Amino acid sequence: MQIRVLDGLAVAGKRVLLRADLNVPMHDGLLADLPRLERLTPTIRELADKGAKVIVCSHFGRPKGKRDLALSLAPVAAALAGVLGRKVTFAPDCIGDAAERAVAALPAGGVLVLENTRFHPEEEANDPAFAAALAKLADLYVNDAFSAAHRAHASTEGVAHRLPAYAGRLMQAELQALDSALGNPVRPVAAVVGGAKVSTKLDLLGNLIGRVDALVIGGAMANTFLAAQGLPVGLSLQEPELHATARDILGRAGAALLLPSDVVVAPALAAGVATRVVPVAAVGAADLILDIGPASVAALQARLADWGTLIWNGPLGAFETPPFDAGTTALARAVAEATAAGRLRSVAGGGDTVSALHAAGVAERFSYVSTAGGAFLEWMEGRTLPGVAALG
Repeated sequence: MQIRVLDGLAVAGKRVLLRADLNVPMHDGLLADLPRLERLTPTIRELADKGAKVIVCSHFGRPKGKRDLALSLAPVAAALAGVLGRKVTFAPDCIGDAAERAVAALPAGGVLVLENTRFHPEEEANDPAFAAALAKLADLYVNDAFSAAHRAHASTEGVAHRLPAYAGRLMQAELQALDSALGNPVRPVAAVVGGAKVSTKLDLLGNLIGRVDALVIGGAMANTFLAAQGLPVGLSLQEPELHATARDILGRAGAALLLPSDVVVAPALAAGVATRVVPVAAVGAADLILDIGPASVAALQARLADWGTLIWNGPLGAFETPPFDAGTTALARAVAEATAAGRLRSVAGGGDTVSALHAAGVAERFSYVSTAGGAFLEWMEGRTLPGVAALG
């Protein structure tokens, strides 16, 4: 879809309400994910350098519509100032007199962070009066929070209908990356889908069938597909109630669906446990399948030469516990090499996927890695994201 972006937008002297994602993990009062803030800086700097009064709003945690000082954005505002290298002021509320006074005191080129929008129950209810109160603070609205765009909340969707609305640079980059993966990709297109349960990826699989040329299934969800074909999976995690669904997906996808030919098994999911590599037909009754095997990895690495675009969502094994990260790491490094060589466009997303790629040391070498989580998954499922639709 066509969205409005910042190119050519005159913002000097304008009050710009910027919806960001400041929902950054904190431990002992310290932010644990500064890169998330760093990805917001291009939009903030561009607006501020052009003379806009930048008013940043965001949710933080789940305060359930009540003021909770443990979930205040004040520490995040201070961290943002450090990342930006410029002064950032803070308002103790996101609407009302306190917010309006803080906005009135903001100079051109200044940056203000409003208090947690979720301190008000009206935020998640997308209450029209609350959205109007946010809109009252600004002349323009910019959404740079793709990660929250799947939620029809007041600050992500409601306010966009009350002000001229545009996508920030991070939102724009996310949408362009996703379009290059599914909307207008270089073919052939392959998708790697992993994770624990088929039940959480049914919509994703249904949308990908017919849109990709190869569909790689890994992780514990592959066990359900193997078991559905009558292959032994021992004591491995699987979903017997979804065997019929798995067979239906196998039938619809045909030769495009790729499952492991060999797997790494162990008696328990634990570091240092004895492991064996076996063909999928030779899994023992007491075995746990915990990773794809080396022959499966080699086959996928060989297929990379045939693909123009790769989409990745979900690890291929229990990557949090070595040595069951080997399959994911090996394929991730091969994808990174093909990307660096200009042979492949690689787009990845989802919390576990991002963690796995960072653990493999290759996240920066993919074409694009989305940190959006739920929004990334819903986009890949073919759903309309309210926060994006409001910018069209």
